[in-house]
Amino acid sequence: MDFSQTVSPDGAAADGGGADGTAPGTAAAVPRRRLGARGPEVPVLGLGSWNTWDRMTTEEAAELVHRAVAHGVHLFDVAHYNFGPHAENAVTDILFGEAVRGAGLKRSDYLLCGKLWLWDYPAASFAGQTDVSLERIGTDRADLMVAGDYVGELDVAAVVTDVAELIRAGRFDAWGVNNWSARALGEAVRFARAEGMPEPVFAQLKYSLARRSVPEGEPYGRLFADGLGLQASDVFEGGILAGRLHPQRKIGADPGGIREAIRASHPEVLRIAQGFGATAAQLAVAFCLTHPAAAGVLFGASSAAQFESNLGALDLLARHGDELRAAVEHLWLDRDVVAPGASWGTDVPA
Repeated sequence: MDFSQTVSPDGAAADGGGADGTAPGTAAAVPRRRLGARGPEVPVLGLGSWNTWDRMTTEEAAELVHRAVAHGVHLFDVAHYNFGPHAENAVTDILFGEAVRGAGLKRSDYLLCGKLWLWDYPAASFAGQTDVSLERIGTDRADLMVAGDYVGELDVAAVVTDVAELIRAGRFDAWGVNNWSARALGEAVRFARAEGMPEPVFAQLKYSLARRSVPEGEPYGRLFADGLGLQASDVFEGGILAGRLHPQRKIGADPGGIREAIRASHPEVLRIAQGFGATAAQLAVAFCLTHPAAAGVLFGASSAAQFESNLGALDLLARHGDELRAAVEHLWLDRDVVAPGASWGTDVPA
């Protein structure tokens, strides 16, 4: 695939706010892209939930949700974090539900993307996980589900079949994966098509200025060419790429052991961003949206002001989208470190 090609948002570019972080007018909604060839249209920006909603008061969270939806950022990725390495008894999903109710939103006002964890599957059934997760949020259905954290051996056919049953039951409409190898995902797509079942329409992958080997590698490239959509996550490396060099919270895994190199790269990230009249966070988001298969970017925000500043990424993309890749090429830090077909970095070349 030609990664030098910038994919502009559907339709005319929206007013994403100035590079100084000023908020755009609510009349200019964040644009949408289709989530893969077979998925729904989604806003190009979405809000994640891991270690996010518990960093605000209930009132602040409600204000953030309200402003996000007003800007057209109505996709929320919300999980019940209590499986595998996420066995934290976290309440972020409960807090999100409280924020939605505090903002006065109806269920039809937003898109909900949930998680199905593979750590204890099939003992922890997808049906049971869905019931618990949605009940904690305070709703009876999601729009999307992500089957996540592929580890060890997995009965891919069983996963596809169980997901299909939940879609048939009306619990959600479409699904994707995260932290799957390209090989396993290809197997899931082939099985679903052969059996006439809903296939995964997107992959939620760690993707950032520093981590590109999997999303830009040839194995996933074949899947993207076949219609798979990309949803970029962990685009700030837990805040490090945005300038929070030593986050005081748990952040994601470090495939390839490059986190210190990412931390050391921040001055260069900031220099490039300032050259474009942008913030480091805006550069990080805009870069991911230049991927030909990218339907959107998930990022965390702990205040309405931080969220609205990040909207400036769309203005940066509109002004300099065709220049960004060349400007940050040398910041690709997991090149030749993480195998391009890897399952969340577990397959590292010798």
